[in-house]
Amino acid sequence: MDDTLEDFLQRQNNLITIKYTYTEIKNMTNNFKDKLGDGGCGTIFKGKLQSGRFVAVKMMANSVVNDKEFISEVATIGRIHHVNAVQLIGFCIKGAKRALIYEYMTNGSRDNYVFSQDGTVSLSYKKMFEISLGVVHGIDYLHRGCHMQILHFDIKPHNILLDKNFDPKISDFGLTKLYARDDSVVTLTAARGTMGYMAPELFYKNIGRVSHKADIYSFGTLLMEMAGRRKTLNPFADSLSQIYFPSWIYGNGRKKENS
Repeated sequence: MDDTLEDFLQRQNNLITIKYTYTEIKNMTNNFKDKLGDGGCGTIFKGKLQSGRFVAVKMMANSVVNDKEFISEVATIGRIHHVNAVQLIGFCIKGAKRALIYEYMTNGSRDNYVFSQDGTVSLSYKKMFEISLGVVHGIDYLHRGCHMQILHFDIKPHNILLDKNFDPKISDFGLTKLYARDDSVVTLTAARGTMGYMAPELFYKNIGRVSHKADIYSFGTLLMEMAGRRKTLNPFADSLSQIYFPSWIYGNGRKKENS
């Protein structure tokens, strides 16, 4: 299984990415000492290559679903070469262990700086505009800059990373799907995305057809959050209609009609 998976990834990426051993992964992360965060499909650690370059190492959780996301991410990001997309440096396959090695983004994710938090400095509106513009360039490249149309399906604050100059890079391509560029409407067998940033046509199956506009919707949600400096998602809400923004808007509109 390891050999088959490795052969597939190497053919997909034309040897652009480097294969690392699990021992090398442990060494570069100092035995997984510096944890950067957790995600839905794994844990991310800070690492350092022998050249002295810092990297982010994502250790994938052990599951069939995450194996599919691992393949999807490597196969997709190997096609991407853009200043506003995070760079994949290498990968590791060892038994049930899967690891992805990315360039290290000094300033973490976008939501660390947009909202007021203890110990952080909120970004100026000028800088937020520059970040938004960079994300737009990245999304446009995914949709129109490659020979295949790449739909991300998980544009959200946590997946917008900032380098040392606060230039944004889109990350986490585990949910992406590739389509022919002339496909204006695409087919999905299951919902993809994160609640609060997911387009209505992904959430409600019969509301409309899925296209690249799903990513545009998610980006619009980011813009609203950045402009208002408040999240549109409330994970502590009592009901689903309060968590999901379109349902919240619809519910408030009905209340005004009846008042």
